Amino acid sequence: MRIDILTILPDLLQGPFSDSIMKRAQDKGHLELEVHDIRAYSKDKHKKVDDYQYGGGAGMVMTIEPIAAVIEKLKSERDYDEIIYMTPDGELLEQSIANEFSLKGNLMILCGHYKGVDERIREHFITREISIGSYVLSGGELGAAVLVDSVVRLIPGVLNDETSALTDSFQDDMLSPPVYTRPPEYNGWKVPEVLLSGDFGKIEAWREEKAMERTLNRRPDLLKEDGKGN
Repeated sequence: MRIDILTILPDLLQGPFSDSIMKRAQDKGHLELEVHDIRAYSKDKHKKVDDYQYGGGAGMVMTIEPIAAVIEKLKSERDYDEIIYMTPDGELLEQSIANEFSLKGNLMILCGHYKGVDERIREHFITREISIGSYVLSGGELGAAVLVDSVVRLIPGVLNDETSALTDSFQDDMLSPPVYTRPPEYNGWKVPEVLLSGDFGKIEAWREEKAMERTLNRRPDLLKEDGKGN
């Protein structure tokens, strides 16, 4: 998979992709990731990429020319399955969206700033608009990092245990059950006996029960959306 990220703060994205799973994905050749500085495409002598909004009002708007220039350049080099804009008023990121994007070949992600981008960018270039939550950040970079992480970890070969991602919360519209590891007892707190029994049928039944219990207590909306709730 190739992912191109468009931003005015490229240094902000160095950390999230230079360590752990994202770094391994690139080292293994599963992910080709390029970060593009939108300011490099500005024709303004000061590399300005924002201006006052028409009609007045507080806040600046990212201008159309440099964004369109970098998008058009990248589109001339390859076809993109999606051109994504990170925005608070976009489609809320869910596991199903991450699953969908993980099957794509080329993705482009635009990070907004200020009051956002000139609406003509959204009208003529953007194919999907994604939000990571009902709140506002200083820019789209952190949201883009969250989106990329949620997608790339699903690509076969990225995780050491490829079945791990399939048992994460939300994959089957339920939260994951509790997990334990060594030692079996600490400070008088014991691991449930069933997990030490070696009876995988009972273990699986216990995990299903606990997953349902946790989902009912914490996210009953997941069960209702899937038709499992009342």
